[in-house]
This record gives sequence, C-alpha cells and structure tokens, in this order.
Amino acid sequence: IAMIASALFHGAWWVAPSAYFIGIAAIVISGIMLKKTRMFAGDPAPFVMELPSYHMPTLTHLFRSMWERASSFIKKAGTIILLSSIVIWAGSVFGMVNGSFGFDLDMELENSMLGMLGNVVSWIFIPLGFGNIKATIATIMGLVAKEEVVGVFGVLDFEGMSQLAAYSFLCFNLLCAPCFAAIGAIRREMNSAKWTLFAIGYQCSFAYAVSLMIYQFGSLFTG
Repeated sequence: IAMIASALFHGAWWVAPSAYFIGIAAIVISGIMLKKTRMFAGDPAPFVMELPSYHMPTLTHLFRSMWERASSFIKKAGTIILLSSIVIWAGSVFGMVNGSFGFDLDMELENSMLGMLGNVVSWIFIPLGFGNIKATIATIMGLVAKEEVVGVFGVLDFEGMSQLAAYSFLCFNLLCAPCFAAIGAIRREMNSAKWTLFAIGYQCSFAYAVSLMIYQFGSLFTG
C-alpha cells in the first residue's frame, strides 16, 4: 500500500486509509452475504475467547517483541522474498533469442519465460484495468508472499499504469487469497481441503468483483 501510494499516487494521503476501510467493509459485507446462504444459515455458534492477563509494558518485553517481528521479517526477506526475486529476474532475462532459447539482459519481456507465463493469464485482468504482463506476474507472485508484489515492481519497473488501474490493482491484491503460508494456516484451522478451497475461491472472486466495479465505474465517471 505504501509503495503504490508513493510511486503512483505521489504520496496521496487518502490511499492507505481508503484501502484500510475497504478491507473492513469487505469483512462486514462478506459476513452479511454468507449469512444469507444455506451453508451458513442457522443460529450462530457461541464464540468464546480467552483473554490474556494484561500488564503494563516493560522495555524488556517491548524490545523482545520488536526483535521477534524484525528477525522474522529478515528471515523471510533473506529466503522466500530473495529467492523469488532471483526467479523473477532470471525469468525476465531467459527466453527466446533469435528463434532459440537463450540469455539476454536487454530481452523484451514478451519474449522471456516470465512474459510467456504472464501472457497466458493476463487477459483475465483486462476488465480490472491491469491486464498487462508485469501486473499479472506481480499478482501471481503475491501468492508466494505479499511483499513479493513490491519485489516485482522493483525488478520489472512498472510504467504506464493509470492511477485508476493502480487502485484497482491495489484492492485486488488486498482482498484476494493470502500467501501460501497463510493458506497453510487456513488449511490447518479448517482441517478440510474443501473448505480451504472454498475460502480461497471466495476471496479471489470477491476481490475480482470489487476491483471490477472500481475500474469500470471509475472509468465511467472519469470518461
């Protein structure tokens, strides 16, 4: 969110708060919609949550918490995100050169392995305003880690995306299925492959519908 706000909206203040409230609205609307279906109808199950015993924060606990979160991100950045960025770079410089497979630092993206992959599925996102190869690759790599969306922006250097398309892109990646690690957590919590697939399918469908409305109605109003 911060990257798109600064790179494509010139640091506009409203981008991050609006994305935050869209996320909240998605939860409320999803709850109302799903409650109307046969699968989730009926009396709600009792919800019990055990609260921890609260204490005044201490510097020791504060720095320990900061270190745990920082070290976790550093490990993730040095493994999954780094390897994914290397794969993206390699995919953008290996491909068809003069009719044969080869390596070229100045290769056209459409001729690269990455471009060929993106070209297969990029048409799906055309109604959302970002049906180009780079945005498609960023969205796919977001399933590995949401931070990787930023990594793709850095490696492939996005250009030519309008602000409306950028906001549609932001909302889709905000609301669609989370990264593989979170999907694994969903699988463990639900203890059912069927419900896990339902959750992923619902999130992606909901994100697609929201982004479609943002881009199409936005295009209508802006001409």
